[in-house]
Amino acid sequence: MNQPDTAVRRLDLGYFVRPAAEAGESHPRVEPAYGYLVRRAEGLLLFDTGIGEVDPETEAHYRPVRRPVLDALAAAGVEPGEISLVVNCHLHFDHCGGNPALAGRPVVVQRAELAVARQPGHTIPELVDFPAARYEELDGEAEIWPGVWVVPTPGHTVGHQSLVVRQPDGTVILAGQAHDFAFQFGAAQLALRAARDGVAEPLPPVPEWLPRLLERDPARVLFAHDGAVWEPSFR
Repeated sequence: MNQPDTAVRRLDLGYFVRPAAEAGESHPRVEPAYGYLVRRAEGLLLFDTGIGEVDPETEAHYRPVRRPVLDALAAAGVEPGEISLVVNCHLHFDHCGGNPALAGRPVVVQRAELAVARQPGHTIPELVDFPAARYEELDGEAEIWPGVWVVPTPGHTVGHQSLVVRQPDGTVILAGQAHDFAFQFGAAQLALRAARDGVAEPLPPVPEWLPRLLERDPARVLFAHDGAVWEPSFR
């Protein structure tokens, strides 16, 4: 996944510290921020752009350590001008922080997400409406390039979306923050399997969008805040 000639490559865009109370644990948790490069015949797509500058209160709350998106691209041997398209899973500051550095590129976003991002308290306004910001708004699922689909996966935010990339060696899903961790995605997949197998209730609820993702027969599912990769037990 991390070789220059592969179709999907992870980018390290820094990390932040989630307070213990927010993490639901006895200690704070340090979480990565990942972006992903998707190389296709149509061009180079960037899924998420890292941690943006925030107000002092948010800075103190999360204590982020940023790796600027242009530095991460340079380390991957990519010039900013090579990026054809940006897709954000959602518009919180730790996912769209590098968008202003790529101003002028189309940014694919759900219409509902852009609308809520323009309301007070959702994100940092300067990361949404910056000079030369250019959005391509979607209302639901869309094939944005041949073999590359945006699929709505609401929950973390109303307009959260994931990216499905068909590859010769199997489909890769960039799930963003549809789940925070790979094990959570796996638990939801097993809960859905149990329900379909007729296991008696009670069973955990599963997101309404999960069957749609699994219909794509993913070989790998990658996440914004977890370096672990979910893979099916059998295909």
